[in-house]
Amino acid sequence: MKLRPFITLASVLCALSFARGAEKPNVLFLVVDDLRPELACYGRDYIQSPNIDALAKTGVQFNRAYVQQAVCSPSRTAVMTGLRPDTTKVWDLVTHFRVAQPDAVTLSQNFKNQGYFAQGMGKIFHGRLDDAPSWSVPWFTPKAITYALPENMAAAAANTSEEPDDASVSTAKTKKKAKKGGGDGEEGGGKKGAVYECADVPDNTYQDGQVADLAVSTLGELKKKGQPFFLAVGFIKPHLPFVSPKKYWDLYDESKIELAPNPFYPKDAPDYAIRKFDGEIYAYKGIPAKGSSFSPDLARKLRHAYYASVSYTDAQVGRVLAELDRLGLRKNTIVVLWGDHGWKLGEHDAWGKHSNVENDTNAPLIISAPGMKKAGAKTDALVEFVDIYPTLTDLAGLSAPSTLEGTSLRPLLDDPTLPWKTSAFSQYPRSEKGGLKLMGYSMRTDRYRFTVWIDQSGGDKVHGTELYDHQVDPQENTNIAGLPANRKLVDELMSQWQKGWRGAKPASVTKS
Repeated sequence: MKLRPFITLASVLCALSFARGAEKPNVLFLVVDDLRPELACYGRDYIQSPNIDALAKTGVQFNRAYVQQAVCSPSRTAVMTGLRPDTTKVWDLVTHFRVAQPDAVTLSQNFKNQGYFAQGMGKIFHGRLDDAPSWSVPWFTPKAITYALPENMAAAAANTSEEPDDASVSTAKTKKKAKKGGGDGEEGGGKKGAVYECADVPDNTYQDGQVADLAVSTLGELKKKGQPFFLAVGFIKPHLPFVSPKKYWDLYDESKIELAPNPFYPKDAPDYAIRKFDGEIYAYKGIPAKGSSFSPDLARKLRHAYYASVSYTDAQVGRVLAELDRLGLRKNTIVVLWGDHGWKLGEHDAWGKHSNVENDTNAPLIISAPGMKKAGAKTDALVEFVDIYPTLTDLAGLSAPSTLEGTSLRPLLDDPTLPWKTSAFSQYPRSEKGGLKLMGYSMRTDRYRFTVWIDQSGGDKVHGTELYDHQVDPQENTNIAGLPANRKLVDELMSQWQKGWRGAKPASVTKS
């Protein structure tokens, strides 16, 4: 069964320029939770994602886009503020960025301050960490059931439509939540209910379908206003639990789904690089106790459930974009779609995000704007999610705060082959026994991933290093940082790493 994509073509103009036009461009800002770049447009032709694929054909697809921290709130905060986690002090799921940055101007707030109607719905910031100054009207998320099957509803009667909390984040509060999950018996504690669901129900039974309904109706209202808009629409699937209507499950033959090719821990990696048995999946029913690997049958079922959730959300994205077309708004609307981080589906014998590995830090990013010279192009340039803020303001011809820590990607939209950043940066915290606090700072270059673990309990001492050569080891299966033959290479990468993101800017930017 194939889902038909929405049919649309972006207007073809000579250049990306709104400055000469009297009408400011709208922005449709689409966010998808836990979305790996496992989409047909990214070369995974076994995935049914026709609507996102069609969007990519109208824009530029970034193959190597990296989040600043692979967990919901820090990643989303980086996108919305244009600031990195060490600046916002958001490394967990409970800290609001305005504690450390009370005067920050968020992306949507910047548009609002310059004449736009800014509205948000669904998951934009993490959980209840909304930010009122970011919106012209209060942010809203429809309330929907988490499960549709009676047996699942009964088992999780206390559950709501709000997305489950991510575990494995270094705060006492979230660690306590994680401990309440699985691991006490033969399977996970099941505090959050079933880990997946296949129910023969309409799309708007679940939250993402209702968010799409709301976005569709809102687009009509925004057109009537006649005011340029910034509409942020957040979808929570494929975040756990992996629930979606049956028709999306039917797109896949479970027996043909391939499992992760590397279901083992990276050789010679420090034991804190990946926490195999942490993560919110252990809070769900049907998951083995912590310390146990998943059986091939369970792994294949979970992959099937994840793929179905991806196709479900893809359909909701398509509904919103189809309405944008129907209303005649596409010709003057910038569309950006991004996933807040990746997710391990059995790679390194782990299920979840919460690390610096490629599976977690690399996420989808597609930007489509009226008048694109290179519509349908793909780029391998190294880009970061803090780049989204300056890019959108640049495309809209707006001013941006001088404090932003990203770089506008507009030149890449004109020329996707342009030499760009020499590296992209991510990070992840760990709290170890004995009060040891580590921060893993990861640098992705064209060829290597280099991660330096800093002891933050005093002195910023280097506690460990990781080095993976993507030319011969794209799955990051062997840490080669400790090999004597690589001593010079490690020194060179350390020098590059010490220059940080400021030293990695494109030459064309640093010269300007």
